[in-house]
Amino acid sequence: MNTQNALTDSVARPRLGTQLLRRKPIGQMVNEAGSGEGGTPLVRSFGVLQLTMISVGATLGTGILVILGESVPLAGPAIWISFVVAGLAALLSAVSYAEMAGLVPVAGSSYSYSYATMGEGMAWICGWCLVLEYAVSVAAVAVGAGQYVNEALSAFGLVMPDAVSQPPGDGGLVNVPAMVIVVLAMILLVRGARESAWINTTIVIIKIGILLFFCVVAFSAFNAGNFEPLMPMGAAGVSAAASRVFFSYIGFDAASTAGEEAKNPKRDLPRAILLSMVIVTSIYVLVAVAAIGARPWGWFDGTQAALVQILDEITHQPWIALVFSVGAVLAIASIVLTVLYGQTRILLSMSRDGLVPKVFGRISPRTGTPVAGTLIVGTAVALTAGLVPLGALADATSIGTLFAFALVNVAVIYLRRNRPDLERPFRVPLYPVAPVLGTLMCVYLMANLGADTWVVFGCWMLVGIAIYFGYGRRNSKVAALSEQDYREMTTRAVSPEPVKAAN
Repeated sequence: MNTQNALTDSVARPRLGTQLLRRKPIGQMVNEAGSGEGGTPLVRSFGVLQLTMISVGATLGTGILVILGESVPLAGPAIWISFVVAGLAALLSAVSYAEMAGLVPVAGSSYSYSYATMGEGMAWICGWCLVLEYAVSVAAVAVGAGQYVNEALSAFGLVMPDAVSQPPGDGGLVNVPAMVIVVLAMILLVRGARESAWINTTIVIIKIGILLFFCVVAFSAFNAGNFEPLMPMGAAGVSAAASRVFFSYIGFDAASTAGEEAKNPKRDLPRAILLSMVIVTSIYVLVAVAAIGARPWGWFDGTQAALVQILDEITHQPWIALVFSVGAVLAIASIVLTVLYGQTRILLSMSRDGLVPKVFGRISPRTGTPVAGTLIVGTAVALTAGLVPLGALADATSIGTLFAFALVNVAVIYLRRNRPDLERPFRVPLYPVAPVLGTLMCVYLMANLGADTWVVFGCWMLVGIAIYFGYGRRNSKVAALSEQDYREMTTRAVSPEPVKAAN
């Protein structure tokens, strides 16, 4: 690493076009995995259970607990079909993630996969999309916490005023519960990844339990007539809702960011990604069907805490609503914890490559976590969660997620064509049909997002380009290599010795 730093000052930078196309060799990525700025290592402590729970924790609950009231009016009773469509698009990308996670088991997720296949320019764009995807999705989920806190307090005849439980634009000044949840997750992540993983596993089990409990109660009031007409808004409504709820499936992406803290990442990451997709999609569809069966689709319009209100209306037992509301807050906390974790690990990878400041790559020798980066990201996300409405956040997250997923599908195709010799612990089935369909479906869902979302995305990309030219282009470590050193690096073996887990 010192050699690369010295080269930054002594070697002339390549031309812009050349630099944007420079790829980082997979072997170099794997050799650098696990260390941060200064050489302090991350701790390898995650098995397949923890990795699966990170994926499920980052995914399960988002679309059902938070955004159901905004997506059902788009699709009507066919909202469950929207979840299936979004889940299919996610699954097509998930199998590509599984192949890439086994091939490139590092913390950078699709940013690293793009760097290895499409070069620094596309890697930066992907990384900048991931910043949008992760940070904004944490805030979007946390925004829903205020309503569930109020539902829990209502069992005691109490209520938080909108001024401190809703963001500006939704009748409030600042969403205090959302900010508190993000801050608590930030503190837990600072303390250590292993402790955070076990707490997340416990919360995920509780989360699955309360959603299954909801299904049991909701099916007791099931009315098949609520599904007629099935698609009042037509196929366009189903597609629009699928685009909106797609951000509910980003959990397996979070699991791939744990590549440098997994005991056996090449084996366990693909398993965790695919297992979590099966669990999450099954529960989403089951809960959506139960909810529509219990209440007509028009009832959901403008409802933020739909599931707990359904339970209250069916049972008329305040304690049931109280238990579910507390469980829902824990579910939201689990999503915030795991997605915030993923955000800090992606920035760690980008910092290691010199594309973002070194502070994001500093790992504490005491905790084995990127403390400074976690505090910076957590503070920024907490402010966003407290001050920005849910709708704008959810759509912005979806477009960043879809773009990153499309790039991973392309990365699989590229490496299959150009590096068929690489060892692949998991291979995408039905290649090349699956990655091609995954790419096309991501593009299709992006096209169904509103013009305002595209404007926000375009502005975000312009900011990212400005940051790249202002910082990343001058500090890139791959670009700092001489042409000879770069050629030597790209010809080195790409299958280094397997990483060893910490005891």
